[in-house]
Amino acid sequence: MLDSLKTYHDRRYLSIFLFGITSGFPWIMISSVLSAWLKDEGLSRSAIGLFGAIFAVYSFNFLWSPLIDRVKPRFLGQRRGWIFIMQGGIALCCALMTQLSANSHLFYLALVGLLIAIFSSTQDIAIDGYRIDVIEENDNDGLSAASSVATAGWWTGYGGLGAIPFFIADNSSWYWPDIYGLLALFMLVLMVTTVFAKEPDIDRDLLRSQATGNPAHSNTGATPSKIALWFKQTLVAPFSEFFSRNGVKLALSFLLFIFLFKIGEAFLGRMSIVFYKEIGFSNSDIGTYSKLLNWWVTIIFSLIGGLVNIRYGIYKGLMTAGIAMAASNLMFSLIATTGPDVTLLAAAVIIDGFTAAWSTVAMVAFISLLCNRAFSATQYALMASLSVAGRTLVASSSGFVVDFLDGNWSQFFVITALMVIPSLLFLHNIRHKITHLEKSKTSE
Repeated sequence: MLDSLKTYHDRRYLSIFLFGITSGFPWIMISSVLSAWLKDEGLSRSAIGLFGAIFAVYSFNFLWSPLIDRVKPRFLGQRRGWIFIMQGGIALCCALMTQLSANSHLFYLALVGLLIAIFSSTQDIAIDGYRIDVIEENDNDGLSAASSVATAGWWTGYGGLGAIPFFIADNSSWYWPDIYGLLALFMLVLMVTTVFAKEPDIDRDLLRSQATGNPAHSNTGATPSKIALWFKQTLVAPFSEFFSRNGVKLALSFLLFIFLFKIGEAFLGRMSIVFYKEIGFSNSDIGTYSKLLNWWVTIIFSLIGGLVNIRYGIYKGLMTAGIAMAASNLMFSLIATTGPDVTLLAAAVIIDGFTAAWSTVAMVAFISLLCNRAFSATQYALMASLSVAGRTLVASSSGFVVDFLDGNWSQFFVITALMVIPSLLFLHNIRHKITHLEKSKTSE
């Protein structure tokens, strides 16, 4: 295990960690903070759940992901340039939020939230591509370490920075629109860190030519045949290469598992803030336990999860995380029957933080393992979008499920625990294929 720990002794992981913060932070703006704002304004569970539909953008970002792999901004490079531009868009949207009211501008609130989701999901394409590009090819240990550091960063943005708005809401005269101004300032600071990150040294044209069999550098000019080739290499090649390399049956098996794995966790996550408020926890309780405590737990288990993946492989990491995921949902069911007990909340948050960290690290490493570096951002976006689709499109109905159960939160969380089982059965069936893929990547 000590040998595995040495993998983290690399300055590249600091940039990966900071980009993880950048990736997780926007979810606060359109998830926890927005849900708390809408709940305080008296919106129903169903309406708040429907607001989660804006996360569907993360399910479709693979549609424009080829452009992030192919179009290079005029400054900061292929990866950092896109990240910087999208960060600016998010900061601007937060500034717009300060001028809106949930009662008078509900449509515009949803519209700006949608824009944040578009900018955020686009920056995620570039961030995921950066993480894969900056690690040497066939370095499976490096991929697992990068995945754990990225997960720790994501939860620092979502949990660490995400706790601040709830403390401010309880202990100052600021209301939720005012808090969005502070969120905009945080994003501006993150833009500065992007400038100082090192751009990966990748000859993407050469890698693309090796993957497609087309010349790396063609003569200048814009003939119809060259335009058609550009569109083919940009929009078609990343997806066709993935299916041809793995075979259609195996490729579809991978994609189906990715879709199923986190549906139960997403149902819980979408309604968690509503649940905390209805059961009787204060904003400070939410900030302390759901954000700050969860943040530290997730960072610790993200790093441990990376070490486990390095030592025992991705399959065991995924299976352990899936079993723990179901158990953590049952802990919330217990809280629903006992009421606002902060001791139980702390225990549930610790277990939930472990499962969220462990499962994310294993899944990120698994998806990264499946990517061709010539199309790293595009292929990662394709698979990650399927994971998000299960977590957003389906989970948007979570409020209706709670209403159908007449507000029986205990039954709701039991149902979310049962949702994990199909993915674990499917994971067991493809275990040999995952292990074979890890060994073949290492031996290349």
